[in-house]
Amino acid sequence: MPETGTMVVPLLPLRDIVVFPHMVVPLFVGREKSIAALEEAVNKEKDILLAAQVNAKTNDPRPDDIYTVGTLAAIIQLLRLPDGTVKVLVEGKRRARIRQYIPHEPFFLIETELIEEPSEALIEVEALMRGVKSSFENYVKLNKRIPPEMLASVASIEDPSRLADTIVAHLLLKLPDKQKILEIISPGERLEKLYGMIQA
Repeated sequence: MPETGTMVVPLLPLRDIVVFPHMVVPLFVGREKSIAALEEAVNKEKDILLAAQVNAKTNDPRPDDIYTVGTLAAIIQLLRLPDGTVKVLVEGKRRARIRQYIPHEPFFLIETELIEEPSEALIEVEALMRGVKSSFENYVKLNKRIPPEMLASVASIEDPSRLADTIVAHLLLKLPDKQKILEIISPGERLEKLYGMIQA
């Protein structure tokens, strides 16, 4: 996979979840167009772009109904269920931006561009990382829905970008707030925004 530049991949619009890089998530997919996009990715051994819908209730989204920044993901497993829906296990890899939609009937096909993250001096973000980790620890104690073992895995993360993405995936935030974090390219800025959200 090229590190930069553009590529043509299928698009899977998500109704009520923002998938971040490093996340492994099960998704249940029922829309024919979405199932066709998944099958294309599996058959051609391609990645797929996961992008959230602006409104989860939109049944047949158009390009305007889908956020332009999403996550390029690999399909780990695809399972057809007896009711016709598909359960798919995906792993988020990189942030990517939709450049354009390519006219294509059976499913959304897009040209996407991988987003390069700036590398930041670790010293500058180290204090911020410590602050975010300790705030998250308090947050987990207050929110019983987050498994406590999350703390051990978060404590061992030393990469600021991965830390921000792992924590935000487990915060009980509204979708537009998660999307905002996904769209912040700088890991330091992302951690700052996150720190404010956990403290709120």
